[in-house]
Amino acid sequence: MDHIFWLKNARLECGFQKEDGRVTGTITGLFHLLIEDGRISRMVKDGEPVPNDVPVEDAKGLLVLPSFIEKHVHLDKTLMGDVWRACTPSSGVIERFENEKKVLPTIATSTRKRAESLLEVLLASGSAHVRTHVDIYPEVGLQNLEQVQQALGTYSNRLSSEIVAFAQHGLLRSNSVKLVREALRNGAGIVGAVDPATIDLDIEASLVQMMELAVEANADVDLHLHDPGHLGTFTMKRLAALTKQAGWEGRVAISHAFGIGDVSKAEAYDLADILRDAGVSIVTSVPINRQMPPVDVLHERGVEVAVGNDNIFDVWSPLGNGDILERAGRLAERFKWVDEVSLAQTLRYITGGKTPLDEQGNQVWPKVGDAASLVLVDASCSAEAVARRSERRAVMYNGNIVSGSLSKQKRPIDVKG
Repeated sequence: MDHIFWLKNARLECGFQKEDGRVTGTITGLFHLLIEDGRISRMVKDGEPVPNDVPVEDAKGLLVLPSFIEKHVHLDKTLMGDVWRACTPSSGVIERFENEKKVLPTIATSTRKRAESLLEVLLASGSAHVRTHVDIYPEVGLQNLEQVQQALGTYSNRLSSEIVAFAQHGLLRSNSVKLVREALRNGAGIVGAVDPATIDLDIEASLVQMMELAVEANADVDLHLHDPGHLGTFTMKRLAALTKQAGWEGRVAISHAFGIGDVSKAEAYDLADILRDAGVSIVTSVPINRQMPPVDVLHERGVEVAVGNDNIFDVWSPLGNGDILERAGRLAERFKWVDEVSLAQTLRYITGGKTPLDEQGNQVWPKVGDAASLVLVDASCSAEAVARRSERRAVMYNGNIVSGSLSKQKRPIDVKG
């Protein structure tokens, strides 16, 4: 028999409240959702008759949002679940590589255990999908991949995932091409590389090799590109050209992409058009210590943008708490998105583009047939959830509560429509 139940008294957004043509708030209402075999099969407004022949979970007026997507994390690097340690200062990225190689093998806890500790944190924040980069280099071989796969296997009924075979120390510099190829044959579905100019010292050779690996394995691509200014934008243009040449539109992402934030707005517009035409997406961790991609410009020009946490308590950074909703709030702060509509639309960057309302206030999510992967939040609306980083009471993945609880709420919430 299929798993079936009613999720009653779920608060959903129905439209924007307006006065004199100006949005002043969000209209919500209570609904009852029939969850069947992991999907929403019926939606009934509060007050309409609901059959009582199946079990019930009571949302008690909690706001229901689409589950979040963690688009950039390093499960193999985290120290979560181990003892506290701050970072050892380094003179640059190469020294950081070498320090990491020395430190990680000395840690008492296993990569798998630490990865599972971080997955628990990510789930509690509302992330029911995780893209993790896994370092591939000669000294470690495929050990990180195997350990992370075991951790993700443990959580396979609680979240979905994808793995990037990540040549952190340089695809060419660390002579990792064969290992990345092997990782792609053993469960990784994405090719990852870093800074073709400053790490591999050969933009063209590095990008071509990365794309060849992707095409050979029918894998996606995620390039970490920290290079600033025109060095960074030149690299992006070459990657976009190679993407179109390979027919890989929609399958390539650039993480960080700091260079777009360093050039003029006119140049950023031109580059955004190039990225859109090649179907290249951007993933940002919303850094506060340097320029970042102009997300507003990219969205305006039709480039897909996502947010990820990146480093979360590891040898690279002792900071980060794994809360992707907090990153969305930081993004709103960076771009001064403080009105109701802008705050609500910020959700799109952590949900794969899903928002309960479109910019005109039409209800576009959820619909009958959608996956029942939800976050139940103690907030009156999406805008409040983003601005206040509201508490997540429960997380549902394919119709199952996988974090938190609906039966042990701290207090009832006001259910006024």
